Amino acid sequence: MGCISFIFSTKFIFSLLLFSAIPIGILITLERTPPSTHVYQYHSNSWLRECAKWDDLNRRFLVSYMEGGVGELKLQTDDNHVLDEITAFKDVDLAGNASVGISIDRSRNRLLVVTADLIGNRYGGLAAYDLSSWRRLFLTHLTKPGGEKAFADDVAVDEEGNAYVTDVKNSKLWKVNVDGKLLSIIKSPLFTPKEWYKNLVGLNGIVYHPDGYLLVIHTFSGNLYKIDLKKGEEITLVKIVKGSLQFGDGLELLSPTKLVVAGNPAGRLVESTDGWETASVVGKFSGAMHRLATAATVKDGKAYISHLIGLGYPKRKHVIVEAVFSS
Repeated sequence: MGCISFIFSTKFIFSLLLFSAIPIGILITLERTPPSTHVYQYHSNSWLRECAKWDDLNRRFLVSYMEGGVGELKLQTDDNHVLDEITAFKDVDLAGNASVGISIDRSRNRLLVVTADLIGNRYGGLAAYDLSSWRRLFLTHLTKPGGEKAFADDVAVDEEGNAYVTDVKNSKLWKVNVDGKLLSIIKSPLFTPKEWYKNLVGLNGIVYHPDGYLLVIHTFSGNLYKIDLKKGEEITLVKIVKGSLQFGDGLELLSPTKLVVAGNPAGRLVESTDGWETASVVGKFSGAMHRLATAATVKDGKAYISHLIGLGYPKRKHVIVEAVFSS
């Protein structure tokens, strides 16, 4: 199959190991058990869907394709209806690259999409698309073919339109301006835990806080970082005084003081009352853990978790599950 990327080998192979450890009978039982919370189901032609974000203005979910591209799920009047995934775009020049993290830049009516070198180590990049026409506005190469091994994974955008993309392999961030120009690379010794095995999957989910800073999760260590953009990109480690964020993946703010962390377990609710100097895990949600939770989004004030794995044949059925947290 050629050169398999870092993230493909961690997320995909981990999921295969997870499934191999679960007897088929238990898997069937998990699938047949009625969900305890609201679920959006949708049909897809692929096993893998990395990220889903709610587009409130257009009343649709946007979903990133691990094989490259983005789809949309337009809601039906019947809440129990299984949605059909409609491809919004698939760029021919990006074939072989995965679309992973996505972020809606509402004030500029655009979608930011991280592209990753899933097969063949082509390059990592960031693209922007107009949300109305799906016209590509720019494509920025973050790495070069044959260059440094990296894996662009997730993205957040600040009030000025600058985008921040995480490198899950080398635990750094790329900063790209509103026009697609690569401005800088943000690095810090804080991003590298001393234990080597905690660096196998590094900086991952990222979100912009309206008070002018970024929150970034380091997956294998569970470290949460605050990057204050108003203080020259000052980096501090958020002290988690209760609970653990280990294996955290996608992030989404439920409010300025509450953060949803997708991962293992499927979801955790984290709260801070001091501007994210410290934080506590105040709730957990299991949901469809066997489908491997990877991203979080907020719809109508409620948290939803999307999952990497689709099940079923010939059409795969994916789920976006409402997360109701218990202490």
